[in-house]
Amino acid sequence: MISLLRRGLLVMLAAALPMMASAAPGQSAHDIVTDTTTRLLADLSANKEKYKASPTEFYDALNNIVGPVVDVDGISKSIMTVKYSRNATPAQVQRFQDNFKRSLFQFYGNALLEFKNEGITVDSPKNEGDDRTSVGMTVKGANGAVYPVSYTLTKINGEWKVRNVVINGINIGKLFRDQFADAMSRNGNNLDKTIDNWAGEVAKAKEKTDEKLSQ
Repeated sequence: MISLLRRGLLVMLAAALPMMASAAPGQSAHDIVTDTTTRLLADLSANKEKYKASPTEFYDALNNIVGPVVDVDGISKSIMTVKYSRNATPAQVQRFQDNFKRSLFQFYGNALLEFKNEGITVDSPKNEGDDRTSVGMTVKGANGAVYPVSYTLTKINGEWKVRNVVINGINIGKLFRDQFADAMSRNGNNLDKTIDNWAGEVAKAKEKTDEKLSQ
């Protein structure tokens, strides 16, 4: 069984992307994080039992929240890296994006449903760059542990979108990027095989995260 500390941080990984819900045009990165954190927690409070009974509904809800404001294209290409994405067809890139989102929600969604919120605080706003910024957050779990979370956002067509998350010092983007490269090596550089089996790679990445968090 995952320890309380590891479970709490896996919950933060589950929550990392869904914190970015639909943003109003011109809204600051800080306001996006603040407003949508409130909405997400309110939705979970109202629908947690329904989602526990029907996890698929929860995965679908997360997908609807995340899709419009997360730079899925940029994240996917970052994970694949130029080495592999430049040789990928648009269909392969799209399939990887779909598999990436679905596998994340399936593996971490249930952990998010178990999260007992003892306090989430978004750091004070700071000067935001023209096309890149970060927003910090502190999360307190039921076990009393405090977890720092940092979102990296990029501005695309005038709107901020999340590009990466660092949780308690663990760079989630790098974690998946390394996992993708390792999978390509094990699969003899077969891109289709790596894409189609990505859910299993996410499970392996989760195990690596468990190990790092337990150290």
